[in-house]
Amino acid sequence: MRILICDDDTLIIEQLQKYIESYFESNHLKCPELVSFTSGESLLADKNEKDIVFLDIEMPGMNGIFVGNELKKANKNVIIFVVTSYSEYLDEAMRFHVFRYLSKPLDKQRFFRNMKDALTYYNSITTKIPVETKQGVYSFPASQIIAIEAQGRKVIVHTARQDFDSIHNMDYWLEQLPKNSFFQTHRSFIVNFEHIVDFDHSTIHLSNQQITAYLTRRKYSSFKNTYLLYLESMR
Repeated sequence: MRILICDDDTLIIEQLQKYIESYFESNHLKCPELVSFTSGESLLADKNEKDIVFLDIEMPGMNGIFVGNELKKANKNVIIFVVTSYSEYLDEAMRFHVFRYLSKPLDKQRFFRNMKDALTYYNSITTKIPVETKQGVYSFPASQIIAIEAQGRKVIVHTARQDFDSIHNMDYWLEQLPKNSFFQTHRSFIVNFEHIVDFDHSTIHLSNQQITAYLTRRKYSSFKNTYLLYLESMR
């Protein structure tokens, strides 16, 4: 993993570096590569992987809105934190799906909470989960799994690519899948929050329109609250 900081204020760069190093140290994790830039031009000139980016909006030359859009064009999965004193840029920043909006001066505890969410999301789109079938083993990032469905004795893994008949049961999948983004809505369905389009008291419509998941009425409130918390964490 590479974490990049882009700000024309060297004091903010130093503060972010300290907070990032402190977060990883306090969680007994190895700190990833940290790279800093003082202009959008130098950031975009970097040809290496960009996993998490802390991006200032008001900089000489290319502003952060332009740079953020270019980063998303190159890699839609890049996790971008906008760091600025100017809240009027929030609407523009949201257009390129900024992960979080951090106000200066930075609050350390809020930073730690957001960093935890970013790493959880990063793991969901990069950590591959094996899908074992009678024909072989296939692996996908958790984000590509739309839902797990039990049909009689069969357990089907619906992915963005195709469906697979898993040799494992629903209990196995409940243990394997990230609990922050998957929910068992019915004895026959485990759904990925990322792929939900809409829902009512009994059904859930997913990004694959051929799949409609059931929602048990007694689980409705718990599901709704957990899903809304998930959406809040993705802002």
